[in-house]
This record gives sequence, C-alpha cells and structure tokens, in this order.
Amino acid sequence: MNIPNILTSLRILLIPCLVIVYYLPYKWSYLAAASIFALAAITDWFDGYLARKLNQSTAFGAFLDPVADKLMVAVALIMLVETYADIYVTLPAAIIVGREIVISALREWMAELGKRASVAVSMIGKIKTALQMLSIFVLLLAEPHTELAYVGLGALYGAAVLTLWSMWIYLRASWDDLVQDI
Repeated sequence: MNIPNILTSLRILLIPCLVIVYYLPYKWSYLAAASIFALAAITDWFDGYLARKLNQSTAFGAFLDPVADKLMVAVALIMLVETYADIYVTLPAAIIVGREIVISALREWMAELGKRASVAVSMIGKIKTALQMLSIFVLLLAEPHTELAYVGLGALYGAAVLTLWSMWIYLRASWDDLVQDI
C-alpha cells in the first residue's frame, strides 16, 4: 500500500459515513455530508497527483480509483434522487450513472482487444468530473428547493450534458471496433 492507494481506500470508507451523516436528523447534516463528499473529491484529485508525482502508480490503484469515484458519485446521486423525488434530479442522475456503466463496460471490452488507450480519460471527461463533483457538493449542501439547490441542479444538468458529450467521444473513438462483429 502506498499513499495514493490509501487515499483511494479512504474514499471508499467515506461512503458509509456520507450516507449515515446525510440522514442524521440535524440541521448540520447537509453541511457535514457535503464536507465528507468534498473530502472524497479532493482525495480523488490528490491520489492521482501523488501517484504521478511520487511515481507510485500501481495496477491496484488504476483499478480501485475509478471504482471509488463511481461508487461515491452513484451513492450521492441515489441519496439526492431519494431526497428530491423529482424527475428534474432523477433524469440527470440516471444519465450520469448510465454513462458510467456504459463507459466502464466499453473500457473493459477495449482493454480485452488491447485498445484501452482509445478510450483513455479525455479533458472533457475531466471537466465533466469536476462539474459533477461540484454539483453534487452543492446539492448535498443545500436545503432542497432553495436558490442554492437550483444552482446545484443547473450544474448537475451541465455535468449531464458533458457526460453525454464525453460518452459520444468515447463511443466514436471505438465505433469501428464495436461494429466489426455486427
């Protein structure tokens, strides 16, 4: 275990803390849950930075990092969908989670073909992730149906648009391989 892998593991351990704190019956629970999510998001950036800077990239870290990210985002979105119980939150959440499933499967399949590099993370994917993390942070922080919540919802829609755009880029890059067996 190295520092980047410890940070990634910490992100996974923060998931049950996020859920428990979010549902506590106290006014400060939204702030605390948003803070836990922010800590997880920061460790996401920091573990990648340290892995490159300290030359501590590992196969285990390459596997675990995206799993930790997807778990944290999916759990947070599920909580928000339940809290808002509204199509306006459910639709972008479904787009984001659905894209993650599709692209994860695509990356695995392309890796089996020896072409994983054609579906490597792009800059648009990084921007999508940053906006997605920001939107979830704001939605966790805000009381539902407040001005701040609507700002978070706008950011979530922006993340959903970038999600579709990045999915299109990945699918286009691998299209010839996808359709060769049809």
